[in-house]
Amino acid sequence: GEASGDPWFVALEKPALFPPSATFAIVWTILYVLMGFAAAMVCAAWGSRYRLAAIAAFMVQLLLNLAWSPVFFGQHEITQALYVILALDVALIITILLFWRVRRVAALLLLPYLGWVLFATVLNYQFLQLNPEADGEDGSYAVQRIEL
Repeated sequence: GEASGDPWFVALEKPALFPPSATFAIVWTILYVLMGFAAAMVCAAWGSRYRLAAIAAFMVQLLLNLAWSPVFFGQHEITQALYVILALDVALIITILLFWRVRRVAALLLLPYLGWVLFATVLNYQFLQLNPEADGEDGSYAVQRIEL
């Protein structure tokens, strides 16, 4: 993925559950297609009184989704990334509940996404447990630490 050339990420101890790198591109492609279909169905549901709330919730969860990578990979803030993904979990559940009120099929299309995000939440937590010293590390490796 995007982190393959990042020495900071390469140096991290990986959780046992961590899948092969290629998995991420494949899974996210499928999930974004499902998300697109679900969002389109809700956007087209002009008669629903929950339509605007559902669209707003979808946008919030999407922004949280897009915020996670820069926080984790860009800033190397594993704890902050965990907070972002926990907020994403909540926002996504709210989105699914609102989608259910608008178009049940649209809500069901988001369930694989929820499953993956919950899995990613567990991975984020495990990365923090396995690599507490790497949390917030600048990653430049300009200064080499020597521990005795």
